[in-house]
Amino acid sequence: MSQSTSTSTPAGHGATLATASAERSPQLGPVITKAVIPAAGLGTRFLPATKATPKEMLPVVDKPAIQYVVEEAVAAGLSDVLFITGRNKRSLEDHFDRAWELEAALEDKGDRHRLARVQKSNVLADMHYTRQGDPKGLGHAVLCAAAHVGDKPFAVLLGDDLIDEQDTLLQDMIRIQRETGSSVIALLEVPKESIHQYGCAAVEATDSQDVVRITGLVEKPETADAPSNLAIIGRYVLHPRVFEVLRETPPGRGGEIQLTDALKTLAQLEGEGSGVYGVVFRGRRFDTGDRLEYLKANIQIACDRPDLGDDLRAWLREYVRALPPEPGDE
Repeated sequence: MSQSTSTSTPAGHGATLATASAERSPQLGPVITKAVIPAAGLGTRFLPATKATPKEMLPVVDKPAIQYVVEEAVAAGLSDVLFITGRNKRSLEDHFDRAWELEAALEDKGDRHRLARVQKSNVLADMHYTRQGDPKGLGHAVLCAAAHVGDKPFAVLLGDDLIDEQDTLLQDMIRIQRETGSSVIALLEVPKESIHQYGCAAVEATDSQDVVRITGLVEKPETADAPSNLAIIGRYVLHPRVFEVLRETPPGRGGEIQLTDALKTLAQLEGEGSGVYGVVFRGRRFDTGDRLEYLKANIQIACDRPDLGDDLRAWLREYVRALPPEPGDE
């Protein structure tokens, strides 16, 4: 399943959520330190830009999209990051490694600011890499992490989803997993007409606001068949029992092993590691896997930057004022 593994040199606002007291374990589960980031996709929606450059390395302002995801994991206390990669992803590994010549050149120029920014990516966390080999779906990619993860809960972060750094979605999910001993997924309310683009959750309420119990899941349902408008987005905190289920999960939609299908099974099981909860996310999320949303992400994040925001917002106002009116506008 996994073809090769390499390891780099080790480096040293959201609403508070809590599960209902009746659902809490007597004590917290194990501390979660491992993150799995699937990054083996071909990025076909961004061709030809991704012909030779991994989609994860496309910049959002001046950092690769994938670095935002790693920084989110580290901020949540996850110090061990495993990338599930594929062919032509070497630049991803290089980005999180030392760049001796570049660092030396910046050092000689006295450019301490850029040197610090370059060096940050190689000291974020302990980075590990393994190849998926065959593109058999997200469930298969997660299963590739079994040997590395072992028998402890872990987080899965999808690189197309960027979560605003002020939101504590992942920290909240980790806490809920430790309290309940179950797997936890992130959910987002979307327009009903868009639900066919996502995995969709059937849920029942708990005593805690924005925490729900998952009763069913379906991957990309027809709008009329969707059990809710709650879409699964790319953050999961999973009990290792998911590996046992994934090994028995047959190919589903698109002929791929779907993580959604395995979680649907896990939600119906009993015993240790069974059950699935959802956190309804109400913060700011950017979908960098879609071209239009990717452009929006660049603009919004740049507008928030103290070094770029003022000038960019001023230019945007001028640009919008100069746009020709839409047909029908007065």
